[in-house]
Amino acid sequence: MNPDLARLQPYPFQRLSGLLAGIEPPAGLPPIALSIGEPGHRAPAVVREVLIASLDQLSHYPSTRGGADLRRAIADWVTWRFGLETGTLDPERNVLPVNGTREALFAFAQAVVDRTVSVGRPRVGMPNPFYQIYEGAALLAGAEPLYIDLEGDRGAFPDLRDLPRETLDTVQLLYLCSPGNPSGAVMDLDALTRVIELADRHDFVIASDECYSELYPNEDWPPPGLLQACAAMGRRDFRRCVVFHSLSKRSNVPGLRSGFVAGDAEILGRFFSYRTYHGCAMSPPTQAASAAAWRDEAHVRANRQLYREKFEAVLEILGDLLPLRRPDGGFYLWAPVPQDDLTFTRELFRQAHVTVLPGTFLSRDGGRGNPGGGRVRIALVPPLETCCEAAERIRAYLAALP
Repeated sequence: MNPDLARLQPYPFQRLSGLLAGIEPPAGLPPIALSIGEPGHRAPAVVREVLIASLDQLSHYPSTRGGADLRRAIADWVTWRFGLETGTLDPERNVLPVNGTREALFAFAQAVVDRTVSVGRPRVGMPNPFYQIYEGAALLAGAEPLYIDLEGDRGAFPDLRDLPRETLDTVQLLYLCSPGNPSGAVMDLDALTRVIELADRHDFVIASDECYSELYPNEDWPPPGLLQACAAMGRRDFRRCVVFHSLSKRSNVPGLRSGFVAGDAEILGRFFSYRTYHGCAMSPPTQAASAAAWRDEAHVRANRQLYREKFEAVLEILGDLLPLRRPDGGFYLWAPVPQDDLTFTRELFRQAHVTVLPGTFLSRDGGRGNPGGGRVRIALVPPLETCCEAAERIRAYLAALP
């Protein structure tokens, strides 16, 4: 067996099951799960209708590169959304459809990391806390994870120029996540530009996970993206830069397993070769439904409004008991709690039948302590009424603490 399999850590939800095992919550309270970031809003009608209408295409093998219509829809959306010059993003060379960003983020490291370095293991940088796929991808690519601590309630990505030059020289791949999971922090264009300059200086590839980019509080201030930073620098070839986007959060279709990778054509050409052998082509009905989703913004604006209403209501209920802030993106509250995060999670489940995710399960101790300690991730994915009920139960739990 691959010896690197032994280096994988249990997934956060596996650890959560162990933490809550044997606890009997109040029988009279229905369970409320705020632990998993699974969108609970209804999938848009346009996606459902096109998916059903395209089922006769199941008799055809799909192409790994994806159909021209889907790639054009993606290129048009990225160009519009991030203000790129028309024609800069070539749907033939700069876009690859993928079966959700989770699959692609993992596979990307397997294609990018060069295991033949003469001294030590190559490094893959990642924010800490992080989406655990980054870590698993690095380990199974034969690399060493480089945990870059994010501090404070905003969890902004730190200035990488603070890292030693010798460390940056060993990095081959850097994962970014903006808006961040779990903090919701957004990297501005200046911060993205600094990372691109460092990638040039130290010769590493940037993989920017932007799957929460379409969930934000202010319609006039959408989060910027890595390709947008490239455009601001006059970097028309997107060299060293690749972005990952998904319909799961944007369009409430996590079961569709649909997203895309876009950016540097040379890197994507090699990644395409990997994917051809990987056997991960998107089904034709999913492609048709995805193209329809990328071409429709009405359902996305309506989706954002639903999240705004939930944040406003929950912050109104909890804001005087917890030092909470509305995130700049995403659907999580990265909440500081007055107890150890494991104790808080366990006792909240025991007393209120509400499940949240401990921050330490999303982080690693990189030598300065676990940056997720003392926080929990609260996913506001159920309907508004359920989120409010959960917030009232959390409030009652907090009020009863000594």
